[in-house]
Amino acid sequence: MNVDKQEALFPATIMPDPDWWQALWPDPLRVVQDLGVTTGMSVLDLCCGDGYFTAALAKQVENGEVFGLDLDTQMLAAAESACAGLRNCSFLQGDAMDLHQLLPKPVDYCLMANTFHGVPEQTALAREIARVLKPGGLFAVVNWHARPREETPVLGQARGPRTELRMTPERVRTVVEPAGFQQVDVITLPPYHYGSLFRLRG
Repeated sequence: MNVDKQEALFPATIMPDPDWWQALWPDPLRVVQDLGVTTGMSVLDLCCGDGYFTAALAKQVENGEVFGLDLDTQMLAAAESACAGLRNCSFLQGDAMDLHQLLPKPVDYCLMANTFHGVPEQTALAREIARVLKPGGLFAVVNWHARPREETPVLGQARGPRTELRMTPERVRTVVEPAGFQQVDVITLPPYHYGSLFRLRG
């Protein structure tokens, strides 16, 4: 996908280069553990990008299953490479708004990291995620804190989405809960992120 097309779909969600991704998240396995992903789960890594968290998810669930979904075929190729040797990963190409048509079966958990702020119709996407979760399933949104961009440097440069696109946990709650979820936790993810964790109601 070219940059113009990706920006039109999810503003300010271009994948960072690997060096500062690693500097920002030196231990992705610890991040997914902190977010409540456990052994045996089936997990959807929504908008998985280059697979940085997909690989960590696959290691964490062990005998469970991980699906990585992205619209960008080049990113999916990178994700497949990142997960080489991990036998519990499958990859799907398509629009996040068509999840119920793309996933082969419901999952226990959906992770969406660093992209939810750029979704044009956030509650509509949350409803689509609800359609592919098992009863009581979990949805985690990892976001940058709503701080000025110049206050979140990585490797000496201001990073992350534009300041006006950043969302507080409360704002995330107000757009996700109407889709049938209840917020159950907000997890601090140093240095600049948090994870809003939701459970599908009834």
